[in-house]
Amino acid sequence: MAKVVIDGKEYEVNPDNNLLQECLSQGLDLPYFCWHPCMGSVGACRQCAVKQYRDEDDKEGMLVMACMTPASDGTRISIEDEQAKDMRERVIESLMISHPHDCPVCEEGGECHLQDMTLMSGHNYRRYDKQKRTHHNQYLGPFINHEMNRCIACYRCVRYYDDYAGGTDLAAQASHHHVYFGRHEEGVLESEFSGNLVEVCPTGVFTDKAFSEHYTRKWDLQTAPSVCVGCSVGCNTTPGERYGSLRRITNRYNSEVNGYFLCDRGRFGFDYVNSDERLSAAVAQADGGSTELENEQVADLLAELKSDGAIGIGSPRASNEANYALRNLVGEENFYAGVADDEHAVGQLILKLSRDSAFHTPSIRDIEQADAALVVGEDLTNTAARVALALRQSVRNKAAELATNNNIPVWQDAAVRELAQHERSPLSILSAHATRLDDVASEVVIEGYAQQAAIANAVAAKLSSNAPAVSGLDAELQAQVDAIADHLANAKRPLVVSGSSNGQVELVKAAANVARALHEKNASPIDLCLVQREVNSFGLQMLVAADNNLGAALDKLSSGAVEKAIVLENDLYRRAAHAAVDSALDKLDTLVVLDLLPTRTTAKATHVLPTTAFSEHEATYINYEGRAQLSYQVHRCANGAVPAWQWLHGSDVSAIVKECSEEAAGFDKLDELLPRLDQFVAGMKVPRQSHRYSGRTAMIANLNVHEPKQPQDPNSVMSFSMEGIPALNDASVLGAAWSPSWNSNQSISKFQDEINGELKQGHTGNLLIERNENGAYLSPEPIADSASNGEFTLARSQQIFGSDELSGRATAIQQRTTGSYISLSPEDAKALGVVQGDAVSLNGNGAVATACVRARIKPGTVTLYADETLDVYALPASLALSKSENAADRSIDGLIISDRYEEDY
Repeated sequence: MAKVVIDGKEYEVNPDNNLLQECLSQGLDLPYFCWHPCMGSVGACRQCAVKQYRDEDDKEGMLVMACMTPASDGTRISIEDEQAKDMRERVIESLMISHPHDCPVCEEGGECHLQDMTLMSGHNYRRYDKQKRTHHNQYLGPFINHEMNRCIACYRCVRYYDDYAGGTDLAAQASHHHVYFGRHEEGVLESEFSGNLVEVCPTGVFTDKAFSEHYTRKWDLQTAPSVCVGCSVGCNTTPGERYGSLRRITNRYNSEVNGYFLCDRGRFGFDYVNSDERLSAAVAQADGGSTELENEQVADLLAELKSDGAIGIGSPRASNEANYALRNLVGEENFYAGVADDEHAVGQLILKLSRDSAFHTPSIRDIEQADAALVVGEDLTNTAARVALALRQSVRNKAAELATNNNIPVWQDAAVRELAQHERSPLSILSAHATRLDDVASEVVIEGYAQQAAIANAVAAKLSSNAPAVSGLDAELQAQVDAIADHLANAKRPLVVSGSSNGQVELVKAAANVARALHEKNASPIDLCLVQREVNSFGLQMLVAADNNLGAALDKLSSGAVEKAIVLENDLYRRAAHAAVDSALDKLDTLVVLDLLPTRTTAKATHVLPTTAFSEHEATYINYEGRAQLSYQVHRCANGAVPAWQWLHGSDVSAIVKECSEEAAGFDKLDELLPRLDQFVAGMKVPRQSHRYSGRTAMIANLNVHEPKQPQDPNSVMSFSMEGIPALNDASVLGAAWSPSWNSNQSISKFQDEINGELKQGHTGNLLIERNENGAYLSPEPIADSASNGEFTLARSQQIFGSDELSGRATAIQQRTTGSYISLSPEDAKALGVVQGDAVSLNGNGAVATACVRARIKPGTVTLYADETLDVYALPASLALSKSENAADRSIDGLIISDRYEEDY
């Protein structure tokens, strides 16, 4: 540690950081705009000026930018020096010359970093009264509004979008006073992380369009810490509610999981919570009609099902508590996995590998530190987007190494990028088609599943003679194998990534073999990241027996062995062949379905019980790491729905978490997530509403002019109130970040141990899995990956906007979704006589998808993205394709694919 003196007081700081970062880590107030904790320093805005002195005898000093000055031992600076303060004020004044006077109507008002820094700098009067420069705003798609006149040219947006997130369609254009940040022409922002511009921008240039359509002042939102339910990463979020509707989702910092950023599915995919289609009453359905049920009737029904030996089908989008409650009701032997059989097989293998002492499951922060990575068969941008963003950062570790060797601080962003040029840490990708990470990859091998598995196993064999041998690769593929193996062998922190989205056990086995070979070489646990498809896929696999897959449940129902079943928050038609589901459900005497929205499965039910959404209940979820996290209730449900675990178990969430912790194998640390109620004095709790929350009486003035008692929540540490333990008084739970003088999301620095450190008032989650097993290499099995007689080998494709069941029903996300499409090479398209956008018949069984001709896909292989209507599990591993006379159901014009083939044949 180094010692620096700031305004006469000595501080211990990290000499590897700059002065601005260390001042903020010490809790000092120093204005800034262009700097961001994830993007380093460029010194563009000149707002963080301080006076630096040579020694204690120096009375004159010199102005320096804190973000561009290292926190070296013996440094002496002053934030409060009058000259430094005057410069910061003048910089603000120059930035504000053309800024509109629209704070009262600006959507960023009250949560604006520019407002905060203006007040902090002391600037309070505008002397400039001439004409302002103005800009035209652009249409940027369904997620982002554009108001360019508010720009202060800090360059944060393009540094994030282009340099950090890898976008290519947002840039700084023109120059000087006319600089413009936008696209070369109007159109949808293509990056899957564009929504982060809303939080990165310190002004109101980029705002949340979905929130704008149902706008309320930010301080009037009721909030609580939550977990994104869009994929298996489990990013932390802060949902905001007003007048009974969920209005927006913002990022909630978690040092180990998502850091400062979310993907667009997680940020904008919440609107289904407000859907008019929400199920609102427990009903019995018969002959096309329904009858409402009383709670006593529901309790009697569930008791009858339990005594009659009904089976229960769990869900990867349901919480641990809901799945456990169902398992507890029907018995462990009658509890089945509500996922496709191939996905269940992969999930069980992932669970087994998570207990292997040879491996370590990396967090997002760990992934960012990898200096060589191999991705086996997983299109991460579309299945676990935050992992893809972390991998994009990992390739910059070569630049950091070069900077360190040349005595350049790694936070000197522009200098480091100039030094590194195109030098990157190696990233190797095995895929059936081009991916969004290909632009930073050192090797991209596009092959079918069988060849992908063979290549990965060949890499393992190259690294260790103990790994299963592989033969039959041609010289070109063998050269790729040699290059990948060389990268991984020479890495200090190698990483192997795969997942379950393809339903291919062999790909995960091959990835595990590569990691085991590296373990033998390095004699230490190797980072093996195995992502799954949904928020609680891992938790479901922990609760279900290996043999209790969905196919076994459907067979049991179809045979008539069981006549009663309970389906938990699951549309089975998305998990298995439609004929198999119909055959099983049509045989049932009683089918109880718990869900929050109508589905094809609820349509088959004899009884439907409405459940709450993620923001309406308190629950735990387990991410791909095996990290359990607690998601708090944000608001009460406006209709008759209750949490699924309450229907099935009847107790409060704390009781069921403790019961699950005690009885379910592997869940013994789950109850450690629960804050203790006894730590609160005189019944005070953590408020869900900010101290600036307004209009509590006016909200119901049409009913009663008197303010009623606030709703009670006796089972939570949080209250539906603005009264309680303020966050600055070290509350154990941080409802939302706010600090005096810091109203924007930048206030998070006040709640971190240090910049980029852990939250003082947060919980990074508990890793539940103990690595106490010693595994062995997994023997490869052949994959049916060779088509004949004019057929094509089928691979699956996922879409970040559409593949997830619930977010796909959000209004903003639906504007980015597409119908089913089949990707094929130009050669195969020409042979079939189809062009971009034609309808293609799949196996001649009535299934139709839109043709998407791609430049980078192997001839003979096709990849299929199936929307919710396509019976994808009825399709074989090899397909016969033909041009359909029917028109395609939906256009793919808006589909963003980097290798779309546009040429005529």
